[in-house]
Amino acid sequence: MAAIGSDSNMTALPGLADKFGRYVRSTSTRTAALVGLITYLSYAYAHGSWANPALIGVSLFTGLFLPTYAKLSNKAELWAQNRFGFVTAGRLGRFAPQYAFNLAVFWVLLWGGALNRVGVASVGGFAGAALVTSLASQGSQYLGLFLFQRGIGDANRNVLIGVSINLVLAAFGTAGVPGAREAFLILGLLLGIALFGIGVLSDLRSLFAPKGGVGIFFGTFNPFHNTHVEMVRRAIEERGLDHVIIHPTLVPRLHVDAFRKGELKVARIENGFQIYEKTDKADVNVEYFPTGRQFLPPETRKALIELALAEKGLGNQVEVAFYRETYNKRGFQGVIGEIRKLHPGKRLHVIHGTDIGGMQVRQICDESGWIYPWRILRRDKVSATAIRRGEKGMTSDVVTDVLSQLSENRPVVTAGGRRFRNENGVLTEGV
Repeated sequence: MAAIGSDSNMTALPGLADKFGRYVRSTSTRTAALVGLITYLSYAYAHGSWANPALIGVSLFTGLFLPTYAKLSNKAELWAQNRFGFVTAGRLGRFAPQYAFNLAVFWVLLWGGALNRVGVASVGGFAGAALVTSLASQGSQYLGLFLFQRGIGDANRNVLIGVSINLVLAAFGTAGVPGAREAFLILGLLLGIALFGIGVLSDLRSLFAPKGGVGIFFGTFNPFHNTHVEMVRRAIEERGLDHVIIHPTLVPRLHVDAFRKGELKVARIENGFQIYEKTDKADVNVEYFPTGRQFLPPETRKALIELALAEKGLGNQVEVAFYRETYNKRGFQGVIGEIRKLHPGKRLHVIHGTDIGGMQVRQICDESGWIYPWRILRRDKVSATAIRRGEKGMTSDVVTDVLSQLSENRPVVTAGGRRFRNENGVLTEGV
């Protein structure tokens, strides 16, 4: 029996070693470790507490816990946004746990003698230091991702640079170093005001939007379902829109980057859907599939949108755009730029839900100029995930018909008076 147990343990060891190796190789793990190291060096140097046990413990905890904290923060923001439907609520949802965490950190450091008490008092005590640090951190992360979405830098590197600058300023600012203290306070307040100010303006635009103009509707539409149709119809009526432009996601930018790095692959085709899977190179701390791992090809999703809108009598009011080159180069920010060129002087309204994809679109539009949000709280039972799992009654008849033909792998798909060639789930009109 001892021998059997030993064999079992030996068999499990390579698996555990592989998991540990992947965890160590994770960009998020290494970033967290670097942040923990910078925390220790900055505060140890600024406050003269190199051997302080409280600082060492907090730095180690930060280095280990940061990836988990990031995931929890994302979930808190998403919950608040989906619950209340406002950008400001989501940002408060993300801010609250970070402020609580920083309160605990500064209290422990102060209690453990790791901080200069006079210096901390000069920035409002440990509560004030935690507040300014949290505001600066949230603002710098937002700024880092804002720059990344415009092709400047790398997402992880941008965030790391912003967090590192905040850590150094917070360390020297709370030590009462002249210049650093003022920079710490000013930067934190300015970034916090900018972060929440943009959110408040966005929420006000959603509440007091004028009527008329062009609606834009972005998303994966994987597939286009009844709620999507209802959102278009209601937005046209409630905002008095002249025209709506729908542009589906091609390949989500997160996935493009992951495919390029060899972290994802298309494992197989199932019922017309491409099934994405992670490879051994995947980052264990990254959520690659926030909206699922099954994707219809973009050409097929575009065709389904057109067919569904025609069936519902909305074809004349809605255009399905497909700016492949623009999207691949600049994402939806580029698509918005193209739409502005085609409709000069027209006010734009973004149509979105309060789920994760909808709020990501809302953020892109908030960062792309003065666009009026029209949002719907997702309280219905319609789910693209459920549809992909075979649930019926959530899509228009024509979409249901096409999905059925794709599941049968028919070489030619006919629907809505149109014929498509089917090549591994990719629908191309004309056969």
